[in-house]
Amino acid sequence: MDDSRDVGIIGAGIVGLAHAWAAARRGHRVTVFERRQTAAGASVRNFGMVWPIGQPAGELRTIALRSRQAWLDLARDAGLWVNPCGSIHLANRADEWAVLEEFAAEAPALGYDCTLLTHNEVLQRSPAANPEGLLGGLFSASELCVNPRDAVRALPEWLAGRFGVRFAFGTTIVDIGSGGVRSADGRRWDCHRTLVCAGADFETLFPQVFAASGLQRCKLQMLKTARQPASWTLGPHLASGLTLRHYANFEVCPSLALLKQRIAAETPELDRFGIHVMASQNDQGAVILGDSHEYGRAIEPFDKAEIDDLILRELRRLIRLPDWTIAERWHGVYAKHRDQPLFEAEPLPEVRICTGTGGAGMTMAFGLAERCWELWP
Repeated sequence: MDDSRDVGIIGAGIVGLAHAWAAARRGHRVTVFERRQTAAGASVRNFGMVWPIGQPAGELRTIALRSRQAWLDLARDAGLWVNPCGSIHLANRADEWAVLEEFAAEAPALGYDCTLLTHNEVLQRSPAANPEGLLGGLFSASELCVNPRDAVRALPEWLAGRFGVRFAFGTTIVDIGSGGVRSADGRRWDCHRTLVCAGADFETLFPQVFAASGLQRCKLQMLKTARQPASWTLGPHLASGLTLRHYANFEVCPSLALLKQRIAAETPELDRFGIHVMASQNDQGAVILGDSHEYGRAIEPFDKAEIDDLILRELRRLIRLPDWTIAERWHGVYAKHRDQPLFEAEPLPEVRICTGTGGAGMTMAFGLAERCWELWP
């Protein structure tokens, strides 16, 4: 048997699963190691938004669009729920509308397909948009909605059945070398190539690499409503003007600096907690609400009621829901590079680290995996 085709992947979150799928399709024999009995990290603690609109023009947007197509392929082949709902950035202030106008003007040349919507056109597309103070919005058709909890837990079974991918759940890898890995129970696993896709957890495997990586932890808080009544639907993903200061694609807009200054002056508490509000709706009819961003030493295991209250305050200004009952609250922690959109390294021959997708794992994972295996055949 040609052991050069044996691949080990550390981490069964969305980045690890994406790399497993890409490798298995190329004929590799893949084993995925996950220390928990099921993936329970950042991959199951997000909106379920596949968000190409948020990536800057060029390579990163191309990667995001490749991921988008992968999700559509999985809907067809693996039976995953994927909703091509699109997105609307809502404008309720003049500076928000100015940014959207500027971006819409630049969008065709940059490769984005966006449409400015009037007040009434927004309301026609989404019954959730609050008409009070609404100036208009920017619609993009490229965004998808998935159910991250279901997807991350269904994909292993499909990958195992379709491609023979092996999953070693409840297996903690404590040592990685050229040629294989060793688990905490002393077992040795032969791997010609190893990919580490375990968020910031690789610090225990390669502490020196982690210390020099520029990665930091980011904590978010999120909420989920009860199932909305009478088959009510949100429509497209909805994002507020606060979101314009969060995603890199809007950095091309001259008015963005003034918007950031106004938010900092009027609502410094939102900048303090990195709050920008968005809403999506899953296949169960619940609306996912969020989110916030705390970094490094500011992260504590205890969630802040103040953050949840601020998220809800801003969302109640932005949208209308038939039922605001909060059914779940949670937080997630992911790795984010201070300057780069992701972190990749090769600490040993035939060993690669791929992490630090900065909260964009659902959007970027499959495109990143395709790029990885095209460059590492």
